[in-house]
Amino acid sequence: MNEERGTRDGRRAQADPGAGLGTPDGHQAGPALGQDGSAPGKAGQPGPDGPGAPGGPGGAAAAGQRPAKRSKKTRSWWIELPILLVFALVLALIIKTFVVQAFFIPSSSMENTLDIGDKVLVNKMVYDFRSIHRGDIVVFNGEGSWDPVTSQTAPPLSRLWNSIIGLFGTAPGVHDYIKRVIGIPGDHVACCDARGRITVNGVPLNEKAYLYPGNAPSMIRFRITVPPGRLWVMGDHRNVSFDSRGHQADPGDGTVPENKVVGRAFVIVAPVSRWKVLPIPATFQQPQLALAAGSAGPAGPAALPVLSAPVASSVPLGLGLAGAVPLTRLRPRLRRRLAGSPRRSRPQPRPWSRRRRDPRRPGRE
Repeated sequence: MNEERGTRDGRRAQADPGAGLGTPDGHQAGPALGQDGSAPGKAGQPGPDGPGAPGGPGGAAAAGQRPAKRSKKTRSWWIELPILLVFALVLALIIKTFVVQAFFIPSSSMENTLDIGDKVLVNKMVYDFRSIHRGDIVVFNGEGSWDPVTSQTAPPLSRLWNSIIGLFGTAPGVHDYIKRVIGIPGDHVACCDARGRITVNGVPLNEKAYLYPGNAPSMIRFRITVPPGRLWVMGDHRNVSFDSRGHQADPGDGTVPENKVVGRAFVIVAPVSRWKVLPIPATFQQPQLALAAGSAGPAGPAALPVLSAPVASSVPLGLGLAGAVPLTRLRPRLRRRLAGSPRRSRPQPRPWSRRRRDPRRPGRE
């Protein structure tokens, strides 16, 4: 029996060489372990602990590269941030110089239209497209007309600092004033008619809408024909305003040069409770004013529309930042071009393929 059994086992071993390998109880054994106790992999492929495994040397190197890339991006951002801020500041200074500027009201000469502490935006470009109109509220430099000419100029750094501070709406300088235009070149302005009203070219002005409550149009008598290139201006709080009436002994007989006008105040932006647009009063839009003036100049409302809603007092700075933000979008492109790396190509869409028609179904080709 034992010999017969051994013979059968030998034949089985010859038929299946792997069947005889196993434990003494006849169960098949698993694959042999390597020298280090790990299972062998396929030929040409690393095992689970090879160089590409997370715990292997390759995985450690990849993990070390990630913090390095992150720190490089952070360092690059801190280098580019000052450049963006400088660009925004320069752009804001350009906007403040040529487009719009915020001014702080320091006195009560324009109450109740403008209160002490109000911030107004002044449009510096409007008079490049139209002439100054009666009723405009203008900011002008009184140097050489109401104030003596200063021979000393501020140092460049001081002027630059004043320009930067002006982005946030500081008080006008020593020689800057804000008044309402009453007469333009060629107008005959007089006070007063039988009812105590100021007349322009013989047409009385109804100033109740903007005069300070209880104030008369003027307690000072005057009569003047505005010279060419000059303006007659007055404050809305007539009892306290030291305007063209009080400077009649100065050069120009109290008038101010048109070329000294900084711009037109068109909106109050601060405080929030005082937000409003500053339109031209209706009394200055009387057709009789234009007819009486003849060719003296236009008397209608502004030819260009003004903003119909208040905006922030830091408009120049905001526009400067808005102009600097697109540079962050251009930064990767510029970096790739400087490095000489090719631009990433977008994946092309798969071409549309016509579905084969099932011959069993009728249809049109």
